[in-house]
Amino acid sequence: MSKRTPTQSITTLPLSPQEERRSRMVKYSIAMGIRTLCVVSLLFVQGWWILVMVLAALVLPYFAVVVANVRSKPAARAVPVAPYAALPAPRFHDDGPAEHQRAS
Repeated sequence: MSKRTPTQSITTLPLSPQEERRSRMVKYSIAMGIRTLCVVSLLFVQGWWILVMVLAALVLPYFAVVVANVRSKPAARAVPVAPYAALPAPRFHDDGPAEHQRAS
């Protein structure tokens, strides 16, 4: 059996730094938006909901920072494929004795 080299794929590339930064900023912004809603809702809620909203407003910044600072998993490292590896192997034809091949 011949050993096959893994082929390269564009899907093995990680996100670009700009895309990853944007993704983390969106996650952070969503968490901070929810926190803002919790603080504003303190004006309208009563009873044990006040405690829930206060706890959420206090804890969400920590989780927002942790989630925003987590980088995406790096993609599997692809080994560059040598250009010559994509070419088919040369075929040798047996035309007879070795002397005949040297004579031509």
